[in-house]
Amino acid sequence: MKIANDWQEYKVLATGDGEKLEKWGKYTLLRPDPQVIWHPQTQLSGYKGLDAHYIRSSSGGGGWKFFSRVPEQWQVSWRDIKFIIKPMGFKHTGLFPEQAVNWNDLTNAIKGAGREIKVLNLFAYTGGASVVCAKAGAKVTHVDASKGMVERAKENAQLNGINTIRYIIDDCKKFIEREIRRGNRYDGIIMDPPSYGRGTNGEMWKLEDNLFDFVELTKQVLSDNPLFVLISSYTTGLQASVLSNILTLIFGEGNIDADEIGLPTDEKIILPCGARGLKLWKN
Repeated sequence: MKIANDWQEYKVLATGDGEKLEKWGKYTLLRPDPQVIWHPQTQLSGYKGLDAHYIRSSSGGGGWKFFSRVPEQWQVSWRDIKFIIKPMGFKHTGLFPEQAVNWNDLTNAIKGAGREIKVLNLFAYTGGASVVCAKAGAKVTHVDASKGMVERAKENAQLNGINTIRYIIDDCKKFIEREIRRGNRYDGIIMDPPSYGRGTNGEMWKLEDNLFDFVELTKQVLSDNPLFVLISSYTTGLQASVLSNILTLIFGEGNIDADEIGLPTDEKIILPCGARGLKLWKN
């Protein structure tokens, strides 16, 4: 397992009964986590200093219950990069800290390339990977179908003094198809596709049914001198070996790192947080 253990302003304090207690800078949040199927070692909801608790509704969805004056948003840092944290609907904060595992590898690959690198970030959410890659020196195209998430990504970039990212609000598959026709190519491709989704015209996306074909499509926008392809997945039950197989069958054997990713906790256990498959090419 790859563990994101280099955070200074974030940590998992405790876990249990489908929830995780986290410290985000000055604020402590309690949120649902479907991977946590064990019982807690301490009472999470009664934690002294708890600032907010996302409580699921029996009818679906849920909402935040605040116990202190939590600002609408605040910042945390990873290395010299700042991110905006904002408690949002459906338990999210706008950042997945376990992705620091990938940020490390992407930063090293881009800085070690010794040339200009063009990166395409698909299903790019609030732009964590976009900011990291741009900070490392890459020219980044950020694509997400949600206008709200793209606006948040722009805020994260501006917070770090980055104004070189190209933002696209679009369905990722349709964007790739247009880039193929235009002849545009990228040296690095990042994708974090959802388990389920619906396109603007009602098209259904199901990861198990559509991922292979989508990754195969992206091969057509990969440059003749590629640097990396990264697939992240939070789909429960999808093993890292599946991502490894997809990368091998589409891009060829060799230099593929596929594994679970996770976060350390103060309980001295590792919280699993999905899987990643990374294909690297030698420069």
